[in-house]
Amino acid sequence: MDIKEYFARISYRGSYDKPDLETLTEIFQHHIRAVPFENLSIHCGESIELDLAATYDKIVKKKRGGWCMENNHLLSWVLKTLGYDVTLLGSKVYVPEYDAYADDIDHLLLKVVLCDKSYIVDGGFGMAYQMWQPMELISGKDQPQTPGIFRFLEENGIWYLEKVKRKQCVPNQSFSTSHNVDKEVCRRVYLFTLQPRDIEEFRARNLHLQTAPDSLFVMKSICSLQTADGVRALVGWKLTEIKYNYKDNMDLVEIRILADEEMEKTLKEKFNITLDKKFVPINTSRLSLF
Repeated sequence: MDIKEYFARISYRGSYDKPDLETLTEIFQHHIRAVPFENLSIHCGESIELDLAATYDKIVKKKRGGWCMENNHLLSWVLKTLGYDVTLLGSKVYVPEYDAYADDIDHLLLKVVLCDKSYIVDGGFGMAYQMWQPMELISGKDQPQTPGIFRFLEENGIWYLEKVKRKQCVPNQSFSTSHNVDKEVCRRVYLFTLQPRDIEEFRARNLHLQTAPDSLFVMKSICSLQTADGVRALVGWKLTEIKYNYKDNMDLVEIRILADEEMEKTLKEKFNITLDKKFVPINTSRLSLF
């Protein structure tokens, strides 16, 4: 594995000799705009491995994306290679339809310590709840970013991430909005503790999420990528493109349904992904990703 090859993959041409917040932020932003959050392997007959070499080969050499356990595992290697103090953490994602967090840890994120300050670095959440900058680990402080206002809340050693949502402008009104989306002002994203984790602790969950019939990732094919001013996502056959803060503190949301014959071209042109095997899109879950 070669750090310069990774930098070429994410089109990063800046310096990396000083492990500071500015460099961390630059590398992070290049990563989330180059490497999609996606689970397409599940839907084209491939398995998702947690071995770092396999993840590197998939994301860097094959120019694919991955989900949290791939993206953030690779990012942890990158940051450690550059001299950052990195710890793996585990979280439980919030499911709005059930108004509850997952029963088990199902998301990998990173804690990075810089100059005695802790930051959360999460390049593997995707969609519209993907942070664009490392977030200082401090409770109750609004941290405005282009996607919206993020903040952490801490209670009895449990940390909660939430995002304040903007109103949405949806020109094509034929598409119904998701679960209480018009009424929802603030969305809980996930909860976590600061207990250090090892990648081995995620292996069982990694297998479950790609094989269990009731797993969101089995019921939905997902590919999302952050852009210069928003995010685009292909869920099943639905392509959604969001431009953040389009006007009057509103996000512009454009949606269209693709035909099967448009899939391959869209993955290439919108997400820079070319699959080796036949992709079978699916969306049989009502759970909302926005």
